[in-house]
Amino acid sequence: MSAHGHVDLGHTVAGWTGTAIALVGSAVAGAALCVSWTPGIWIGLGVVVVAGIVTWLLHLAGWGKPSGPRPESQWDWRVRDTVAHSGHADCLGCRLSGPRRGAAAAPGSRSAVSLPAADSTA
Repeated sequence: MSAHGHVDLGHTVAGWTGTAIALVGSAVAGAALCVSWTPGIWIGLGVVVVAGIVTWLLHLAGWGKPSGPRPESQWDWRVRDTVAHSGHADCLGCRLSGPRRGAAAAPGSRSAVSLPAADSTA
């Protein structure tokens, strides 16, 4: 048990890889800013954008995890997501990846959701 309790903090290959690449890009941009090298700032910011793209592609490949609680057997960061090929519900990244995956991941119609009845005693 960790200091955070017995919970899944969502550590994934996609998350760690994207964070490491973004850290390098931020360091490059920061160092370039300190030495007033304008092309270096843009290079560093470009690396940060690449970090986002790499994270998204790894998520689509199954190395990320969907939002919400997961079974304890899937908590390890080396476990691939078994439903990534069909897309995750309410996942913008899955919907942006194309019509086929987006259709599978699209959330249900909000009009079909019943709202709770208002309490008339209030």
